[in-house]
Amino acid sequence: MAVKEKQNLKDLYINFFLSKNHKQIPSAPIVPENDPSVLFNTAGMQPLIPYLLGEKHPYGKRLCDYQKCLRTNDLDEVGDTTHHTFFEMLGNWSLGDYFKDESITWSMEFLTKVLNIPIERLAVTVFKGNDKIPFDEVSYQKWLSLGIKESKIAKTVEDNFWIVGETGPCGPDTEIFYFRSDDEIPDVFDPKDERYVEIWNNVFMEYYKDDKGNVVELPNKNVDTGMGVERTTAILEGVNDNYASSIWKDVIEKIEEIANKPYKGNEVSMRIIADHLRTAVFISADPASIKPSNTDQGYILRRLIRRAIRHAKKLDIDINSNWEEEIIKIIIAKYKPYYQELTTNEQVVYEVLRNEKNKFNRTIEKGLKEFNKIAKEKKDIDGLTAFHLYDTFGFPIELTCELAQELGLKVDVAGFQEKFKAHQELSRSSSMGKFKGGLAGNTEIETRYHTATHLLNAALKVIVNKDIHQKGSNITSERMRFDFNCDHKLTPEEIQKTEDLVNEWINDGLDVTVKEMPKEEALQSGAECMFIEKYPSIVTVYSIGKVSKELCGGPHVKNTKELGHFKIIKEESSASGIRRIKAILESK
Repeated sequence: MAVKEKQNLKDLYINFFLSKNHKQIPSAPIVPENDPSVLFNTAGMQPLIPYLLGEKHPYGKRLCDYQKCLRTNDLDEVGDTTHHTFFEMLGNWSLGDYFKDESITWSMEFLTKVLNIPIERLAVTVFKGNDKIPFDEVSYQKWLSLGIKESKIAKTVEDNFWIVGETGPCGPDTEIFYFRSDDEIPDVFDPKDERYVEIWNNVFMEYYKDDKGNVVELPNKNVDTGMGVERTTAILEGVNDNYASSIWKDVIEKIEEIANKPYKGNEVSMRIIADHLRTAVFISADPASIKPSNTDQGYILRRLIRRAIRHAKKLDIDINSNWEEEIIKIIIAKYKPYYQELTTNEQVVYEVLRNEKNKFNRTIEKGLKEFNKIAKEKKDIDGLTAFHLYDTFGFPIELTCELAQELGLKVDVAGFQEKFKAHQELSRSSSMGKFKGGLAGNTEIETRYHTATHLLNAALKVIVNKDIHQKGSNITSERMRFDFNCDHKLTPEEIQKTEDLVNEWINDGLDVTVKEMPKEEALQSGAECMFIEKYPSIVTVYSIGKVSKELCGGPHVKNTKELGHFKIIKEESSASGIRRIKAILESK
């Protein structure tokens, strides 16, 4: 069983839902706008949260897309057959339009009629119910009517209920599983049977949970679905290793060629190189202009590139050659038809990876000098020293052990693992701190900061250069951060004048108005936007008096007097040609 080879799974999916009167929305950038709670978009539904919460979507009530996603919480698992840092998610949504009947019917139709999956290989789970929310009888009966046997429908509680955070819209979901094994298919479906792989999840948001734990029905019910491209493609092509599917085959073959080694026996390193370089391509191509650094998204990018280099070294690849460019070229060519930024920023991608590779190669050399100093003393290497070589110089423990063995020295690998585990826990805690709470809450103060970014953007155009444009922003309840293109460090006078102009506009009490219009009309009217390709044909334009007009998803205050006093607290470099301003809003 296989997907029609000439048509990509993404195309099949989108075309199917277009035939069901859905509108395709562009993939959001991989670095989310104005959402400080996450480093990257981690799921297909994440950019749609405002619309699932009730905001009107300019494309209408039936939507579909393929979304770039990135998760780092299990980065250390990459190297097995199924884990990836970057992945693509297919999704279709109903914003108060169709519900369970159509959603389940179309899922079944797509799987069995378009992808030609035999129905006997499918099984599903439905929500069993609890003391506050009843058993999902509607989904259960619908699956039965579509030919799924009663014995292939499992009722669960924990795995079949979805909510954003602790409160908010929530509801049961129904998950669809595929039996991925040559064994005889069991008569009864057991969700814990690892031969079954989840391929699609349909979430039905029909309730609202408040902060006291009360659950009430929503007047407008939404559907949110998700299907992973990598996993589904592997299933359809009959392979148990995602990296053996058509998504990865040419990349792995190129790595085999460069390393002059077969995939078999070198799977882990080749998977890590393939996965990490693909992810690095998408981060560095993103319009947010992320560069390798020691914080936030830049830290993840640096870690991915350096880990790929370490595994290239492990395969005896000459890391001073242009080996990474040969692999990147294949990745970019494969995804260019779907993601415009890979065409726009292709040279940026090559430059980012080349620079980081050269920097890391120098670091490795320093690490060798450090190791040789230790070795001269003919001392065994304790866990702390081994970890220092890893953490500071990027030495994998395998390299330390290999060098030590040549000199007859011992390495405290257990001590290293202890330090490494503590480092992992710290990183995970830090990451979870960044991720906790799910998505930005759009609190009152965050809404004020969001409006202030528009005023700052407009003021910089007046004071510094009319060609300045926003390159990224990050908002928390404590401050705003604004990145913009600029070829010089702002002078104290420029900073003061910019701050004064923003406060002048705030004191003028300018009304903030919103209007929907065709995208071309909005651009012709002078409206600015950060990522033009992500906007639909009908857009939302926010105007602040006559000083600012931008395409934006909101939210904003009604009048600038609500903002308080604007104060710039820092101006610094963010990347080459990109400056960053951090500012706060103070009470008057």
